[in-house]
Amino acid sequence: MQLVGIALVRNEDLHVERALRNVAAFCDRIHVVDHMSTDGTWEVLRGLADELDSLDVRRARHTRDSHRVLEPYAGTDTWVLRVDGDELYDPAGLDRIRAILDRGELDRAFRVQGNVLHCVSLDPDTNVATGYLSPPSRPITSLFNLGAVESWKGGMERLEGGEPIFRDGYAWSAIDPLYERYSFEESPLRYLHLCFLRRSSEDPEVVEEPRLTISESGVHRRGLVGTLERAVRRPHSSESLKEVRARGSTWKLEKYRRGPLVETDAAPFLSP
Repeated sequence: MQLVGIALVRNEDLHVERALRNVAAFCDRIHVVDHMSTDGTWEVLRGLADELDSLDVRRARHTRDSHRVLEPYAGTDTWVLRVDGDELYDPAGLDRIRAILDRGELDRAFRVQGNVLHCVSLDPDTNVATGYLSPPSRPITSLFNLGAVESWKGGMERLEGGEPIFRDGYAWSAIDPLYERYSFEESPLRYLHLCFLRRSSEDPEVVEEPRLTISESGVHRRGLVGTLERAVRRPHSSESLKEVRARGSTWKLEKYRRGPLVETDAAPFLSP
């Protein structure tokens, strides 16, 4: 069994180094695709690649390249950890989840969902993170079992879309919700989701609304060709780009800000 990390990033230079360092000991290999960042993200990634032998970094104009790097793992005994530039996993917890995976306790699942705190603030001086827990906020899939599929081609971005061909006994709905068995403090698979915080040195000092994901923005391809593709598609949509952005921001506010606002100890996620 091998553990592979996959990250698709764009303009994440404030937190991406910590996000990748937190998963480096857990993953046997980490693939990072930079979707043509314009801040310091690429420089951060190149520096980490010089230091970490397990890290494979590349730049790509199209997000589908982030899924293509995973296609050779389909049908093998491989678990994939989805990592974003605004997600800080608990390294000690990952040690525990690796032991659980080694014992085969999650083998009947295709997707595993852990515990998440959707952060509205993070104070590294006091090691306090404030946000909304999942549940009751929306859970997010962290681990994918690529041994559950015979192949998975055509994804527009890593672990999304395309045509997964499932082996007998598996389906997209084969989910193990660890959050139903563990609290956030006890969970072996937990992270801080910094979705409401500043993520790039190019972001405004005060973030008024959460950033759209690549899927929500529709910007799967950067550069002139991508601009032309979006111009061709635009007449077929009844929504303007401004409307799409507003809808995406509203969706995150509705899904990621449910339940009471809570505080937690952020030290396990910020330690060297």
